[in-house]
Amino acid sequence: MIDASQIREHLEVVGSDDKHVGKVDKVLGTDIELAKFDLGSGFKHHLIPTSWVDFVDDDKVHLSVTADAAKAAWREKH
Repeated sequence: MIDASQIREHLEVVGSDDKHVGKVDKVLGTDIELAKFDLGSGFKHHLIPTSWVDFVDDDKVHLSVTADAAKAAWREKH
């Protein structure tokens, strides 16, 4: 289980294929809210579960799913 405190605002989020998914806006409980003003997000807030996080390094949040899988399953914030 990843320590959610490692997930910081503005970190890039990448899939297991190292492709861009978005940038962290904030952590909301068990979800990561991706920044709205990012080309990868289609300029909408999306939520992904922290359970998808494989590890966090100095400048990226690495997911255990591919970028395409993450984008297919993320939830749009209303």
